[in-house]
Amino acid sequence: MTTTKIVREIINIDEDKCDGCGACVPACAEGALQIIDGKAKLVSEVYCDGLGVCLGECPQGAITIEKRAAEEFDEETTKLHLERMADFRDGETQEETTREVTSQLKQWPIQMHLISPSAPYYQGADVLLTADCVAYTMGGFHQECLKGKSIAIACPKLDEGQDVYVEKIKSWLEDAKINTLTVLIMEVPCCIGLLNLAQQAAQSSKRTVPIKAIVVSLQGKILSEEWAST
Repeated sequence: MTTTKIVREIINIDEDKCDGCGACVPACAEGALQIIDGKAKLVSEVYCDGLGVCLGECPQGAITIEKRAAEEFDEETTKLHLERMADFRDGETQEETTREVTSQLKQWPIQMHLISPSAPYYQGADVLLTADCVAYTMGGFHQECLKGKSIAIACPKLDEGQDVYVEKIKSWLEDAKINTLTVLIMEVPCCIGLLNLAQQAAQSSKRTVPIKAIVVSLQGKILSEEWAST
């Protein structure tokens, strides 16, 4: 079967420059990119809209936009592709135990609009700022991420009034004098907004605090963990 192609803008990946870091993958809202054999690959031309949102996420400058003959971007096919990517029902699950698991939550409230940055449990603490969805994807969230930390949760896509979040994070840094801040987000593009809020607060703060960024896959696996620049 011959596929009709049109001349349009589409991404090009220079494999010699690509180091397989995977930073471009969550930046592509269409799921057109995957890491295969240690390199970023365009899995199908029909999934790429050619807008190039992924370009700015590549630290090696390996992704560019070129104009060439390619299959036309198909929105409906891409939608089905994303639905298949997000369906884990056929995947393996591991039943660890049926016993009650001890919660590592040591405070209340936890939603960012409701918390007070001056609360005693934030004073000098290691603080976890996490996207709402993370705890639902990570089976070991309490032991692996929450243990020993004070917490606040937020959704960088749906929450309103996020300018308040910046001020609260800044208050953690300057007033509560927190020890460290860990920002835990999903691999989906909208989630990076939470890290941006933390970095914005850090840039305007008179006090420097180490900020760690952790990115989690849709199936609860840690994809990257690094100290973020402010």
